[in-house]
Amino acid sequence: MKTSHLTRIAAAALVAALALAGCKKQEEAAAPPPVVATPPQPASVPMATTVAISGVDLGNAVGTDMKVTVPSASFHPKDTIIAAVSTFTSDSATTVAGKLGAKWTYQDGQVVNTESKELDFLGSGVTDFQIAKPDGWPAGKYKVEISLDGNVVQSKDFEVK
Repeated sequence: MKTSHLTRIAAAALVAALALAGCKKQEEAAAPPPVVATPPQPASVPMATTVAISGVDLGNAVGTDMKVTVPSASFHPKDTIIAAVSTFTSDSATTVAGKLGAKWTYQDGQVVNTESKELDFLGSGVTDFQIAKPDGWPAGKYKVEISLDGNVVQSKDFEVK
């Protein structure tokens, strides 16, 4: 009888253990998932409207749109040399103040002319810079550097023959 009494006690203990384990699983399953804190999203900051140079053309004449009529990299000594600088803003409805400049140099590094213009850019546009020398340019190689707000952004080489 002792064996059957011990067997009953062992069986009861086993049933109790299984019942407890089953209850624990249900309690764990019933527990709500932990709350994960999400960091606050930064407020969207509007991007500043910018201006950029889309091209520089050299020539000796411009049309009514201020663009060079016939682009060239070779000029005659008595030509007026024009650099037509095409610009655009990242938002065509917003004006951007800026400074556009042109520095013209001869092949030996001598500065022929510098000029800058304070402008209010809006959408697409063209700004012209010109150099002329009534008694004629010396033959040789030249360069014009176009700067935006003091930083050179494009340059063009050309020649006077």
